[in-house]
Amino acid sequence: MPNIVLFSGSSHHDLSQKVADRLGLELGKVITKKFSNQETCVEIGESVRGEDVYIVQSGCGEINDNLMELLIMINACKIASSSRVTAVIPCFPYARQDKKDKSRAPISAKLVANMLSVAGADHIITMDLHASQIQLLEKKEGELLVIVTSALKPITKV
Repeated sequence: MPNIVLFSGSSHHDLSQKVADRLGLELGKVITKKFSNQETCVEIGESVRGEDVYIVQSGCGEINDNLMELLIMINACKIASSSRVTAVIPCFPYARQDKKDKSRAPISAKLVANMLSVAGADHIITMDLHASQIQLLEKKEGELLVIVTSALKPITKV
């Protein structure tokens, strides 16, 4: 059974650290930087060969930069022969653009899900999608890319 490696994107490092602490894991080493033309560069700083990789990156803040960073991280892990890559996206980017509301309008949420799939994501974990239309997306050869949604109730300590 593969080990779990948890990486944090730059969108919400504190959340990633809390997840890692809760699971008793250390965050994986990743270096992100910007070139002078603002292209994103990501380097995975440890071996992920045969590992079960989780990447935590939110779709808030600098949405396009965070999304591109996530896509590059997923692809880097896939190319490095990880067993499986799961994107943990608390706030799914472009979730409000989930249906065609007028002619010639794109369905941007589905485009984002397709981009994640093409980058190499095997699973996506997110919550509070704007609507449930994009819950199941078919990948090539009949595999499914599942988006898990959840409306969480506040947790109170007893």
